[in-house]
Amino acid sequence: MKTFLNILCAVLFVLAFSRNAFALDEKEMRLITVTGDAEVKVVPDEVILTLGVETSNKDLNAAKNENDQKVKNIVDVAEKNRIEDKYIQTDYISIEPRYTDRYTQQEFIGYFVRKSIVITLKDISKFEDVLSNSLNAGANYVHGIQFRTTELREYRDQARALAIKAAQEKANDLAKALGQKVGKPHTIREDQAGWWSWYNNWWGSRWGGNMMSQNIVQNAGGTSETESTIELGQINVNARITVSFELE
Repeated sequence: MKTFLNILCAVLFVLAFSRNAFALDEKEMRLITVTGDAEVKVVPDEVILTLGVETSNKDLNAAKNENDQKVKNIVDVAEKNRIEDKYIQTDYISIEPRYTDRYTQQEFIGYFVRKSIVITLKDISKFEDVLSNSLNAGANYVHGIQFRTTELREYRDQARALAIKAAQEKANDLAKALGQKVGKPHTIREDQAGWWSWYNNWWGSRWGGNMMSQNIVQNAGGTSETESTIELGQINVNARITVSFELE
């Protein structure tokens, strides 16, 4: 029994000492935490166009043949614009019988055949012609227009580096105002990274600023010289970094 009590006392002593040491470290650790945001603006250099074709007829073969012909016409449009076969893809196919009441299946309306065609344009100057001519060729729907940059990885790295720089500058400014000096980084966390354009948004919404962030916006892509009624604008490649620095 005495041995057990001695062991218990030793364990309690170690736990108490560890907790006190941890509290001391926490007390002595002086940190400043800041967030840096960066945005690199880039003119897109490719477009992914997703088109839909829907046909209907009470005769299944008639609905399917009409759909096949319209899809062929759209593919012909792409080929006339010298788009390689590997950049033309049928993405979705469905055949659905429809009724006025789908539960009781009364009054058959017909078979609805749908197909989606994905066209990747490496030459953005062809975008408007391909879109207009594809609609005239039989496309019923425009499911998506995705303006992208083929150098996304490069611009993400660039935005990340700028965000780190922004955080460093913010920390230095705050510490200087308090008569302090920033030391080495204690923790680094990437909060968000992505790209955004008016046509598609990777995160769903643009980021808002906050009082503890330092922002950098850099124009890396110049301006578009395409003569078109479609304004391509710019893609915003974003990064957000949160850093805790030790105070010396």
